[in-house]
Amino acid sequence: MMNDRRCPSCASIDTRAFYQVRQVPTNSCLLISNRDDAVAFRRGDIELRFCRGCGFIFNAAFDPRLTEYSSAYEETQAFSSTFNAFHRRLAEQVIARYGLHGKRILEIGCGKGEFLTLLCELGNNSGVGFDPSYAADRNASRVLDHITFRREFFTEETEPEPSDFVCSKMTLEHIPETARFVDVLKRAADGSGATLFLQVPDALRILKECAFWDIYYEHCSYFSPGSLERLLVSNGFDVGNVWTDYDDQYLMIDARPAANGAARRSASAIVETVEEMDRLVTEFTRLWVEKQAVWRQTVDELAAEGRTIAIWGSGSKAVSFLTTLSLGEEISCVVDVNPYKHGKYMPGTGHRIVGPDEVARLCPDVVVVMNPIYRSEIQQALVERGCTPTILTV
Repeated sequence: MMNDRRCPSCASIDTRAFYQVRQVPTNSCLLISNRDDAVAFRRGDIELRFCRGCGFIFNAAFDPRLTEYSSAYEETQAFSSTFNAFHRRLAEQVIARYGLHGKRILEIGCGKGEFLTLLCELGNNSGVGFDPSYAADRNASRVLDHITFRREFFTEETEPEPSDFVCSKMTLEHIPETARFVDVLKRAADGSGATLFLQVPDALRILKECAFWDIYYEHCSYFSPGSLERLLVSNGFDVGNVWTDYDDQYLMIDARPAANGAARRSASAIVETVEEMDRLVTEFTRLWVEKQAVWRQTVDELAAEGRTIAIWGSGSKAVSFLTTLSLGEEISCVVDVNPYKHGKYMPGTGHRIVGPDEVARLCPDVVVVMNPIYRSEIQQALVERGCTPTILTV
């Protein structure tokens, strides 16, 4: 896209910039084994623009050539009991709501395959999953003979197999050409009239909480309920349900290809107007500098007191938090429960990633939790290891 002011969802040129961050790491979840490589990691700019036509938010400075999705991409949250409980509950809800028993499922952007595997295990379904980061050696499910995983992107050239259910979770926010990609999704669903199910981060929550740590380079597209619904309707989908879950962090929507091209909107009460979104963007513009200053001051004061600080959670939120606030030696380490990340380094800042056992031995005075939904799980893990730091959450 690279400084294109035109909205990629509705093609309107009535967009305005409201948030800029320069020279941030262009990937957050790649495994980096060398600190020097982490500090020198490639960088790009963020220039978020708000579309007054459809309410969509996008990074006009995004360059897809700077991002990488490969076997080194470690995005999974499946080492958290909190997340696994949510994931299983969501799979059970999806199976019940859409009658997924003995059906054929297509998942685009399946990551390590956890959700597709759950759908096939719990509903006796079969499926196909597309993702270049899939790791076959980490999936020991009893139903693997019913699932095909393809380590590649699903593109306009991909020939979709007939499916009853098309799923794409936490993928659309990585796509710069959103309308074009939804057209690809429609082609996948159209042939057999499949239900489409999408999950993305909810931009409404980011704006309301002024959660600047939830803005990072890989996420070039930010959807609210209204902007996601308008995108689907304008591309020929009837929208059914729109809802949020996981402490309102995740936005979910289902839709079906419209008959005779007469697409309908949902009746969901959470779908906001473009005018409401505009007001939230204006408020975010007013508050984000202050919010960043408060966190920078908090860290500086703790460091000045000689207190050691650790960050818990090495994913994209932590990368954004550390780089946006230009944090370095003030932070002793970054903690993660994912063993594949232990001994690796954070892109941009070079902080070392350690496991819960090692951070307990270091026993920091303060732990900053990068996602409040994990606070109880993290506190329990620390207490079990005899470590009782002050816990702060973003």
